[in-house]
Amino acid sequence: MTSTPQVQTVRGPVAARDLGTVLMHEHAFVLNEELRQSLPETWDEQERISDAVTRLKALAATGVTTIVAPTVIGLGRNVARVAQVNEQVDLHIVAATGLYTLADIPDFFRLHGPGTMLGGPEAMTELFVRELTEGIADTGVRAAFLKCAVEDELTPGVERVMRAVAQAHLRTGAPITVHTNANARTGLAAQDVLRGEGVDLGAVVIGHSGDTTDLDYLHRLIDSGSYVGMDRFGLDILLPGDQRVATVAALAREGFAERMVLSHDASCHIDWFPPGVRERIAPNWHYTHLHDEVLPALRRDGVPEAQLTTMLVDNPRRYFSPANG
Repeated sequence: MTSTPQVQTVRGPVAARDLGTVLMHEHAFVLNEELRQSLPETWDEQERISDAVTRLKALAATGVTTIVAPTVIGLGRNVARVAQVNEQVDLHIVAATGLYTLADIPDFFRLHGPGTMLGGPEAMTELFVRELTEGIADTGVRAAFLKCAVEDELTPGVERVMRAVAQAHLRTGAPITVHTNANARTGLAAQDVLRGEGVDLGAVVIGHSGDTTDLDYLHRLIDSGSYVGMDRFGLDILLPGDQRVATVAALAREGFAERMVLSHDASCHIDWFPPGVRERIAPNWHYTHLHDEVLPALRRDGVPEAQLTTMLVDNPRRYFSPANG
């Protein structure tokens, strides 16, 4: 008798079948912790936690039951803070391990590992495996998936992180999400590296694929077996929302709903913008935009309810199950 697949969340393990409606790429807080500590006037801990609770409760009210949070080292990950928020919100939050860099790796890893001055095993892989199997720092929270990034080019640092992520996946079975630049087609480079390390690309989400209308590129990603992350709804400054909707609808009509996942890449707080700027330049970039505007638009474009369920419920459940297929 096979056991039910379990998914680690901030509040503990959850059966994969109980994840419900899932947004596959959202953050709680994105920030630079050193700057936060150096500019205390920009941060009020309780105010930020209270604001996050309010925003995530509004999301839960739409019927979303799970968010997958690829906030890793390099993006200000603080699982203890997220756990404080999650205590007050009835929502599953799935944490990640990995490293976000678009160029170089931290000096902590630079001199250690295969091919470096001091040699030895890949310390990044060891860290990622520990966070997946034992927990993140002393929080007791285990990560459930891996995250890496490639933006404009596959730098040596980016490639090393990607290979470390691949090795952690092979040792644990944890699935992978990759931040990519759809306009630079870097999802293909990510697939090449991961495939070369022996990763089943069916266990991989190529994130931010929805930033393009290039169906040829998206077909190539899907043909290799990966999920494509149509996961920046609301970021109209990168691609207008109607074009994002049209692209998802076109792929759905072609029978590719089983290879798409949906989300916003939004956050409660991100320190990349001065106060008020995010709301001014990207007013739709928030957690409820998908349910408020996007799903109705997809329905009007002829996407049937069954395919919406596939993208929001079935695909995430399959991604977090041993046979990712």
